[in-house]
Amino acid sequence: MRDWRQAWQAALYSPGGFFARGERPSSHFRTSPLVGPELAEALLELLSRLDFALGGPAALDFVDVGAGGGELSAAVHDLAPPALRRRLCVTAVEFQPPSLPAAVRVRPDLPERVVGLLVGHEWLDSIPCQVVEVHSGQTRVVHVDDHGTEAVGPPVTGPALDWLHRWWPEAERAEIGLPRDEAWADAVSRVRAGAALAVDYGHVMALRPRRGTLTGYLAGRQVPPVPDGSRDLTAHVAMDSCAAAAGGGVITSQAAALAALGLSSAAPASGLAATDPLRWLAETARAGRIAELTDPAGLGGFHWLLHGSMLP
Repeated sequence: MRDWRQAWQAALYSPGGFFARGERPSSHFRTSPLVGPELAEALLELLSRLDFALGGPAALDFVDVGAGGGELSAAVHDLAPPALRRRLCVTAVEFQPPSLPAAVRVRPDLPERVVGLLVGHEWLDSIPCQVVEVHSGQTRVVHVDDHGTEAVGPPVTGPALDWLHRWWPEAERAEIGLPRDEAWADAVSRVRAGAALAVDYGHVMALRPRRGTLTGYLAGRQVPPVPDGSRDLTAHVAMDSCAAAAGGGVITSQAAALAALGLSSAAPASGLAATDPLRWLAETARAGRIAELTDPAGLGGFHWLLHGSMLP
């Protein structure tokens, strides 16, 4: 048996692991970029605001960390207005780089320097964590075998215990978010000018679950988290902890963020169906897609964590 972080890491990223063999998230669960072009449109609006604040640099970055199949990277490139596209450098960062148009750069690691917008969309939730649980009044590490059978390990000590006391003090079971904190702080540090945005299922102190969130996904279904390489393993992100690790940030809901960026799920005027039925159909479909992106019981349950950097 191994502790959950080791087993989780191996199940996703070791040779033959879930992501190491080329599995893409879109094959196993629905993500916002697959709904339609609206998320990319909203991020382009954010990027254009950053571009204005930065004074229109000669090269403007859009970095998609944990790009999966590259759907978001491709959409941002394709939907960018021509004047912006000429200066736009789109980079998809993924453990197993996807096949994308030549105009989109693909790499397995973060760039050293970003001027523009760095986005981690459903990236942090795939970073493995140590799982701990309270037994007989003492918080202990949880060990697991390849079949998902768990056993009680040693007591939690050191930085992991400090993190738990600060960020998840009422937990009966929890995922220790230190690896996510470190990864996000590193990503934010690479943005020399512009902003870094994490978009993920998550929680904050006031609404922290008592029993953790570790789960699995396979072929569109939520399944038990068995670390045998057959399925995606994921857990919600302690967004406030990540924010603090990167020096602070603004946390909001996806619904509020998309509204602030100009997306509305309001249905078109009913009279449009008679005067321009094709436009009415298109606007109705768009309103439905935005409603899906902002539904608090679904994709609208995402948290957005935004960090701005100093201007050059």
